[in-house]
Order: sequence, then structure tokens, then C-alpha cells
Amino acid sequence: MPPWAAIEWARRGESWKQKLFTLKPLAAMDTCVSMGSSIGNAVGMSLSRAERKPIVATIGDSTFLHSGIPPLVDAVYNKANITVVMPVGSPLVKATACRSFGAEVVLFGTNYDEACGEARRLATERGLTWVHAFDDPVVIAGQGTVGLEILEQLPETEAIVVPVGGGGLIGGIALAVKSLNPKVRVYGVETERVASMEAALAAGKIVDVPGGRTLADGIAVRRAGEHTFPLVRDWVDGIATVDEEEIASAILTLMEREKTVAEGAGATPLAALANRKLALSGRRVVLVVSGGNIDVNILSRIIERGLVKDGRLMRMMVRIPDVPGALAKLTTQVAETRANIVEIHHQRAFSTAELGETDVELTLETRGPDHIEELRALLTGAGYRVVPRA
Repeated sequence: MPPWAAIEWARRGESWKQKLFTLKPLAAMDTCVSMGSSIGNAVGMSLSRAERKPIVATIGDSTFLHSGIPPLVDAVYNKANITVVMPVGSPLVKATACRSFGAEVVLFGTNYDEACGEARRLATERGLTWVHAFDDPVVIAGQGTVGLEILEQLPETEAIVVPVGGGGLIGGIALAVKSLNPKVRVYGVETERVASMEAALAAGKIVDVPGGRTLADGIAVRRAGEHTFPLVRDWVDGIATVDEEEIASAILTLMEREKTVAEGAGATPLAALANRKLALSGRRVVLVVSGGNIDVNILSRIIERGLVKDGRLMRMMVRIPDVPGALAKLTTQVAETRANIVEIHHQRAFSTAELGETDVELTLETRGPDHIEELRALLTGAGYRVVPRA
């Protein structure tokens, strides 16, 4: 059994698998390259153990697993000091995990690019070894081992879909895969809010794009890499973009159907596939789900929004007489449809209802759109005025 979960799910008659780096083991600390991508391995290949100095690295591209854990494991194993720089708004789980490995964590800037600049400054100021998150040939080579694993374990693969930030992960995968089997197609997926690689390909050169807040913070990179851009241009078959709702839906789908927690960046390949952003009908497709670092508060919001979208959580306002027993009668009517009341609020002072009436706002757990219509019809038939709420 390989150390990653290959899950085949027949969806609309299509066959696809996920390569889940959220489940990769960290036991083999001296072989960081086996963990998919390896900044830690980059340090190991670039410097002999006798030469190693303290390290500074930046977290942001593709996934925390690719740009954070490997150098930390390497540093712990070889008793090296490491400073990790990440944006101020990074998920708490990333900073906590880095500190648990003994790293100094520096929070700087609002996005990856600003954090990267601070890491470069610290490297110069403190005389540290600078390790780029993605734009380094050795890092890219380490990331390319993902493609080697896929072809070794799933030789029938016809297409691979990869998250894209700065381009290190997809550049390494595409080069490795195409070198062994040029027939395999490799596609990238970016968040449409920070689509730097798509913009670079359209312009024919590396360009800066505006930053933006996104669920896919791990790939919110404003500028493609000097080393990665040519690889993507020459070896990748296409780039798709996905919006925030599509990313949120993919996170929820992975969690609900596959019992897999993926961060926004890691869920982008499924978001592209599920929303038909790529022409992959009938092909054997591998999705690289490249990270599971997401704060629980964000996850709870995604779950709630997903429930609303699916008609399993809804809110409505019902106008009732402001007399004793009226609220009890309303809740009894709701119970008859087997909808569950999650929250209930009276609105008197801020209501447009006439004196002697009141508005009751209900948040309900329902079974879907048909159940909502059944509930609305029952209450309307009972003489209530029902106003759906967003």
C-alpha cells in the first residue's frame, strides 16, 4: 500500500484519482525528497552538513507541506537553526506547526511576496542561507518527484491537475512527467484573484498582478518565478482559474465525500474538474491535493455556506400575532415538517410589522430545496406571511 491515499471516485462517468499530500508521512526525515517536494532536500543538496549555516525560508507557495515542513524536518535532523517568514494572515496552524519544530516564526506583510522580501532582507542582515519557496532549481527538482510517484504508482494516468502559485510544483511535475511520458497532459489551476501564471503566459513574460484575499492563500503569489515560468510555458498544457465559491465547494466535497480536509490551494484541482474548467472528459485524471492547512474557523464558515447552497440550512422571516401562544404555534407547524430550528429571534423594535404583530426570524436545518418549499407552502397555507432571508 503506498504511503498516500489513491481514491477513485466515479463522477459523472469519469475516472479520477487524488494524490493526497495531506497524508504523507514525515517519519523518513533524512529523505525529504520522498515527501513530494523538498526544500529541506534542496538545503541538503546545496550544502554539505559541515557547511550548513542557519536557514531562512518563506512559506506561501503551493502548500505548507512543500514549503514549510521539509526544511524544518531537515533542520531538526541536522541540528540547524531555521527562521520561517510567512504573511501576517497565514493560517494559525502553519505558524504553530513551524514553532513545534523549533523554528523562529516571523510574521510579515499581507501576502507571500512581502514575506519573501522580508526573508531576503533577514538572510542578508543575519548571514543566513536563503531558501526560496519555489524559484530554485533544486526545489523544483524535489517537487518533480511528485510526478515520478504518480507515474510509478498510476502508470495509466492520462492527465494530472496541479495547484499553481509561483509554479515550482507544477514546473517540476510537468518536466518530470513529460520527460518520461510526453502523452500525459499536465494542467495547472490558480485562484482567479491572484492568477499570476495565467497573466504571465498571456503576456509572454513575467508580470506582477494585484494581490487579493483568497481561500487559496497557499498559492496567492503575485509574480511567477524566473525559473518556473519557462518550465510552465514549455511543459504545461494549460492553466485554469477558479473562483472562491468553487474553491469552497471543493473543500466541502472533499471533506463530506472523501473525509479529507484540504486547504483552499489543495482543493483547486477538484474545483476546476468539478466545474468543467478543463477538457478532461473520459480521461484518467490525477488531482494533486497538496495541503491540508486550514484554520477551523474558516472551515466552519465554508461548511455553513455549503449547507446554505445545498438547501440544508436556510433562514426565513415569519410574521405572527404578538400574543401569548403564537410562537409556540409557529414552532409546532415547523416541527410537523421535521425541520430543525437552529436559531430564533423576535424582531419588534426594528420591524415594519404593525402594532400587535411581530416578525420572527428562523434559522433552520432542512433536507434540501424540496423540503424548503414544503415548509414554505405549509406556513403560507396556515396563514403566515413568509419572507425568505439571504
